[in-house]
Amino acid sequence: MDTMRLVVVGAAGRMGRVLIRAIIETPGAVVAGALERPGAPEIGEDAGALAGLAPLGVAVTDAPEAAFAAADGVIDFTIPGATIAFSEMAAKAGIVHVIGTTGLNASGDEQIAEAAKTIPVVKSGNMSLGVNLVAGLVEKAARALGPAFDIEILEMHHRRKIDAPSGTALLLGEAAAKGREVDLADHAVYAREGHTGARPDGAIGFATLRGGTVVGEHEVIFAGEGERVVLGHVAEDRSIFARGAVHAALWAHGREPGLYSMADVLGLND
Repeated sequence: MDTMRLVVVGAAGRMGRVLIRAIIETPGAVVAGALERPGAPEIGEDAGALAGLAPLGVAVTDAPEAAFAAADGVIDFTIPGATIAFSEMAAKAGIVHVIGTTGLNASGDEQIAEAAKTIPVVKSGNMSLGVNLVAGLVEKAARALGPAFDIEILEMHHRRKIDAPSGTALLLGEAAAKGREVDLADHAVYAREGHTGARPDGAIGFATLRGGTVVGEHEVIFAGEGERVVLGHVAEDRSIFARGAVHAALWAHGREPGLYSMADVLGLND
């Protein structure tokens, strides 16, 4: 397959710089564009130099339509409003859209699903290959252990994270709910305070911690009578998300339009 030309949005951010480096390091992928918001001080800088590498000859711009028109795909770890706009532009350009943005609401998900009728979209609350493997194990454990085991999901991230629970925690919650063949929305418990009463049967609980520079830690606890099963993942470096996103982009290149997950990328749904 020909080399895949990729655009990084939010190129000047921490994740954007890591993505640029990951693309450069991945055979079969090249940086074709780097985008920032209008007025960003990094506009005009070389994308390679921005990422601490040798110049690439690709300048950071604030013109997404032009960048998308010259690319095969876009990798997007931004914010919900921007991601929705980029999904429409990617659909118009006919290119792959890889989405690692978290915090999207139901309306945003619907708009992305609409774009996926035209282009391949890979969307996940976490692009790490390891996290998505854990999610597959969580689904199997929830199915095997059944309702006799209570499910609690614990997550911690750095102090600057703006959404809670994390997209990864929700990904793991959805996996647990799928294993139990229930709807997460009907069983999730996101907060506890005061005299809450006994734990509801079948609840899937979430606990959120924020502080320091933690990249990401997640545990799914299956608590039964006299025993606990704990499945977890520790992210030590943001590069794992970037490498997973580039892997997803290469996997999606040339595929039929549709809304895919990292489980599809890893073949866990086969």
